[in-house]
Amino acid sequence: MNHEDIIQNYSTYLLLEKSFSKNTVDAYMRDLQKLLDFLTEKSKNFLNVDYQTLQDFIVEIQQNGLTARSSARITSSIRSFYKYLYLTDIIKTDPSEMLELPKLGIHLPEVLSIEEIDCIIKQIDLSHPQGHRNRAIVETLYSCGLRVSEAVNLLLSNINFEDEYIRVLGKGSKERIVPISKVAIKYIRQWLEDRSHINIKHGNEDILFLNRRGTKLTRAMVFHLIKAYAAEAGIKKNISPHTFRHSFATHLMMGGADLRVVQELLGHESITTTEIYTHIDVSMLTETILHYHPRNKE
Repeated sequence: MNHEDIIQNYSTYLLLEKSFSKNTVDAYMRDLQKLLDFLTEKSKNFLNVDYQTLQDFIVEIQQNGLTARSSARITSSIRSFYKYLYLTDIIKTDPSEMLELPKLGIHLPEVLSIEEIDCIIKQIDLSHPQGHRNRAIVETLYSCGLRVSEAVNLLLSNINFEDEYIRVLGKGSKERIVPISKVAIKYIRQWLEDRSHINIKHGNEDILFLNRRGTKLTRAMVFHLIKAYAAEAGIKKNISPHTFRHSFATHLMMGGADLRVVQELLGHESITTTEIYTHIDVSMLTETILHYHPRNKE
């Protein structure tokens, strides 16, 4: 099997067997290409490299100004590739096994308070032709903790209005059930009345959120809407649709929700991804004490 076939088969493995999204597979392949370019410069074959060569590559990309997070991602991609080669018996030993990921500090994402979310929602003009749609989008993002891609791909047929839950197709085509609030359902129903007057293009009949032309909204359009409403509300934080997902998880944790339940609702494969919200919870509690406790006031 030649080198091109091996790399193509690895890409197919990520897409089909690991169920990664196309965007994730593309990111893995870009990281792998960086290593292949490095090895070409060194006149080395990727099937015969040793640990030290891989370590030299990691050092070089770090010296080129790559952040610890980007370096960790590339290291993870390399380890994934060589693990695949080892498991498929293309190589006899895995040279990447001892590669260590750079230590990362905890990056706490922006979170909105309940008051800030209410303030953003107040900016939505319901008399506007897309007012009910936009309110329904914001309520659904916050009520269900959806990724923006999950929101724009949400199907009408996946909403159970009677039992108040939705079926969400997440990363890697993994499906999960998420409860939806009565408020979100209320505005979805109002949007459906407006939606019934739109000339819906073929293939979009089951898509919940549509633009004026009757086709699916793009992620960029939702991003633009959220940014505009946040600016009108005078909120200086760096807001995106994902901020509502972070806020959803954080408010659940602050209310005493079990970490495993939050993991399930968010569709996280690993609970370590969800654990960041415990840090946000503590951070916000600390900020509250510093702001309100009498011993912290001059």
